[in-house]
Amino acid sequence: MQSVIRVSGLSKSFGSFKAVDELSFSVEKGDVYGFLGQNGAGKSTTIRMLLTLIHPTAGVIELFGKSLSTHRKEILKNIGAIIERPDLYPFLSGVENLALFATMSGQKCTKGELIRQLEQVGLGKRFDSKVATYSQGMKQRLGLAIALIHNPDLIILDEPTNGLDPQGIADMRNLILWMQHELKKTIFVSSHLLHEVEQTANRMLIIDRGKKVTEGSVKELFAPEENVVMIETDLPQDAALAVHHSSFPFKELQSLSHGIRLKLHAKEVAALNQYLVEKNIPISGIRSMHSLEDYFIQMTSSNQHVETYSS
Repeated sequence: MQSVIRVSGLSKSFGSFKAVDELSFSVEKGDVYGFLGQNGAGKSTTIRMLLTLIHPTAGVIELFGKSLSTHRKEILKNIGAIIERPDLYPFLSGVENLALFATMSGQKCTKGELIRQLEQVGLGKRFDSKVATYSQGMKQRLGLAIALIHNPDLIILDEPTNGLDPQGIADMRNLILWMQHELKKTIFVSSHLLHEVEQTANRMLIIDRGKKVTEGSVKELFAPEENVVMIETDLPQDAALAVHHSSFPFKELQSLSHGIRLKLHAKEVAALNQYLVEKNIPISGIRSMHSLEDYFIQMTSSNQHVETYSS
């Protein structure tokens, strides 16, 4: 499989603060690659280094198999990006904005071609309206049309659903999948809206405080037979020991300050609850954590005492 992005040992420091810390990952051709982390985790700094907006302190960046440091102009011609909110001209129409950016990119497009581009992102009926009258979701879609105008192979989106209402979020999700399946683009998308990335990405990386926490395929990381369960109890250590000495086929049993967490097949959860009650361990709550958002919280939570047990 051809790597579109390959990053090795990437670091960026601002004075004594290390925003990105020896980050390594790869994005393959055709991926929708979710780049996940809480605000301040180092996502935007990494993207700015990929786009040469800032220079890394250390590390190597390769795009399309070539070094970014030596093939910058050639590489950037093959990338489309939306960084935070797109910079648009509010008193020009949608098609006039697109025409202006097409000219900047060296593209010669007829008005009909520009309108068809806007139709693809759902703006065909508003192509002649001033951008000042657009909703935030419409502005994001126009930004996407601009990012696609020179037909790049790689699309980089930095928090593309920020500030959008539920319909706008759904529209952006559908556009990402359309770009992957219909346009055959490779898409690198950063977000803290983890449930949205879960619905679009096939591979992902979680970053926390500039460091990689985990990387892999969404399908493998969230196999349906592995259910992450949180059991709330005032006696977490007693509960953990009871499970540890039981016959339940658990994995990754942890005792937290407010309960226990473990991996267990969904069909075993009810029986485990009954078992703990029979052991006189009070259960105040039980919930499934089999989702990308809960996994993210688990992996990036470093401020609580955890005791780990093995089966």
